[in-house]
Order: sequence, then structure tokens, then C-alpha cells
Amino acid sequence: MYILFISLAIFSSVLLVLVVLAQNSKGGGLSSQFGGSGASNMIGVKKTGDLLERLTWGFAIAIMVFALATNFTTPNAGGTDEILERAREQQGSNIDLNKTEQPATPATEPK
Repeated sequence: MYILFISLAIFSSVLLVLVVLAQNSKGGGLSSQFGGSGASNMIGVKKTGDLLERLTWGFAIAIMVFALATNFTTPNAGGTDEILERAREQQGSNIDLNKTEQPATPATEPK
């Protein structure tokens, strides 16, 4: 599942780059690149701009969703429980490391 979300995020990123590159900062965009007025009459400049803007927002939101999903499906690479288990093994006993022990009080010397 982790690899699927990573792959989808990369694919969405590539598509986002392509959509942004298809836009023109002056407003011409895709309609002026494919046949000039012919494409403008067929699709319309306003419609093309709206489509590219919606695709841009959609891919940006998809990348954020995939990033969050990746965070929740990341395999546990060494959580706190594993660290505590290793510490218990090194100690050689079943000491409860979550419990705080009282410090030993020094014995008073006889006079």
C-alpha cells in the first residue's frame, strides 16, 4: 500500500508539471498552442483556462492526500516498543522500563 501511494504521488506530480507547463501566464495557454483560433473556437479560451486551473488544483490536492496517506501507511522502522525490547534483552531480565524506580537511599554509617 505504501508503494502504491508513493507511485500515485509521483504520477500526480508529473501530471501537475505538465498541466502547469501547458498554461500561459498571459492567459493564452493551451488554446493558442494547438491551432490558434481553430482550437479557440472549438474549446474556447475561457473553458481551457478553467479546465487547466481545475486540473492544477486537483493534482495539487491529490499530491497532498497521497502524502498524508503515505505517512499513515509507512512501515514501522523501529518504534519505541522495539527499542524497549532491545533494552530488556541487553539487561538480561524482565525489568519494566516504563516504571520509574525510586532512587536507593544511602545507608547511614553506624557511629
